[in-house]
Amino acid sequence: MACVNKLAILSRTLSSAAQQTVKPPVQVFGLEGRYATALYSAASKLSQLDQVEKDLTALQATIRSDKKLREYVTSPIINKKVMATALKEASTKLNFAPATANLLGLLADNGRLKKLDTVINAYKTIMAAHRGEVVCEVVTAKPLDASQSKQLEGALKSFLKGNESLKITSRVDPSIIGGLIVSIGDKYVDMSIASKVKLYTDVIQSAA
Repeated sequence: MACVNKLAILSRTLSSAAQQTVKPPVQVFGLEGRYATALYSAASKLSQLDQVEKDLTALQATIRSDKKLREYVTSPIINKKVMATALKEASTKLNFAPATANLLGLLADNGRLKKLDTVINAYKTIMAAHRGEVVCEVVTAKPLDASQSKQLEGALKSFLKGNESLKITSRVDPSIIGGLIVSIGDKYVDMSIASKVKLYTDVIQSAA
């Protein structure tokens, strides 16, 4: 309950504008979704939507490329208050938007920094919808060739409405064996061989 209250404070206290929450153009779920939604509301009121996305994108890239920083940010043994103060000071030096700095401080204070990467991804999803983009992630066991990519893109465009545009990101994961996994907007389709193997295995085990 305390965490939910602090999330509400994130969108209320950052702005002297209207107190009504600004709803995102697309719903994102889970804890990361609640943080991202609160951030979107606050950043929207402060006219900092694009700046916050820029801040978070740069921060995400740095954390992913810097192993020591990644371990430091996600360490469960570092004092939360100390981390929150350090992030606030770093945000000032890096000229991060107030909404960005507040998010980082809140995550640190709540011991949720390990969720930072997924919160950033959730915020990116909201911002893509804000621009009329439909985010789609395609996971395959091996890279698609040009012909396969074009055919898949054509099929995925059937999900678009009005002036929406498609933004596809591809990821290779050999563990799915074959087939593909597609998430587009709020839809998720698992057509991987691995999922079929698991299904058949579960059926066999339940019949044993």
